[in-house]
Amino acid sequence: MTGFATALREGEAGSVCVEIRSVNARFLDLSFRVPDDLRAAEAMLREQISAAVQRGKVECRISFRNATGRGSGQVIQADALERLITLSDEVRARIPEAAAPTVTEVLRWPGVLAEDDAALALAPLAVDAGREALDAFLAHRAREGARLVAVIAERAQAIAHIVTPLRERGPELLAAHEKRLSERLQAAVDSLGSRVPVEETMARVRQELALYGMRADVTEELDRLLVHLDELHDACGGAGPIGKRLDFLLQELNREANTLGSKATVVDLSRAAIDLKLLIEQIREQVQNLE
Repeated sequence: MTGFATALREGEAGSVCVEIRSVNARFLDLSFRVPDDLRAAEAMLREQISAAVQRGKVECRISFRNATGRGSGQVIQADALERLITLSDEVRARIPEAAAPTVTEVLRWPGVLAEDDAALALAPLAVDAGREALDAFLAHRAREGARLVAVIAERAQAIAHIVTPLRERGPELLAAHEKRLSERLQAAVDSLGSRVPVEETMARVRQELALYGMRADVTEELDRLLVHLDELHDACGGAGPIGKRLDFLLQELNREANTLGSKATVVDLSRAAIDLKLLIEQIREQVQNLE
């Protein structure tokens, strides 16, 4: 599911902004963009987000500004820098051709840079801002989810409007098809004249028609479609993540629609199978957006 939220916390040490956003994904893919100074807050926020979110490509960004207005949480240790300068001067006094250390080398010298206590104090602010952003993020996704569930319910109702009349007309459609087939076979036998025993042939025809009727009966498929629709309705009305459960139900709905199409003996069933597969695919596209 898509979602976005941001939260800001301010304290004596500075301010922290946490931003959480997500796009659709089948599973949870959680990534962080966090300054090194606030890595202490990442573990706790990762645990909270992972516990609350099941699906989606989620990105959490944390930025901060300390009370001095600088974005960095590291400060130069004057004593360490002075010691390095002294050592550098002594080396060049003895080896005049020695090059002076570059700025990068100076900053990498052990002890020159140290974590600012103010930056460390911002970690609790980051955690608090993360909780607020997560609550707003979940609320955003819940609102979107409610709209998507309404769309899914509408498509499910359309499926029910196709399946229910067919379920009621099932015996009628099968009987009509068997009658037409029997008449065509009777005409074919009559055209052969006296060359074949009519009664014996028609008895065999009726037997084959009975077996064919058992294979062509779609009552079970229509019943299972209605059962799966009830499960879909219950899942959408329940609490908690439903995306993976709906994925399974859609697989079963699609299976029954395919079987219905393969066993269709009249135009009404063929058209119904096509319409059902279209509606099921429309639901599947929406389910990919649901948690």
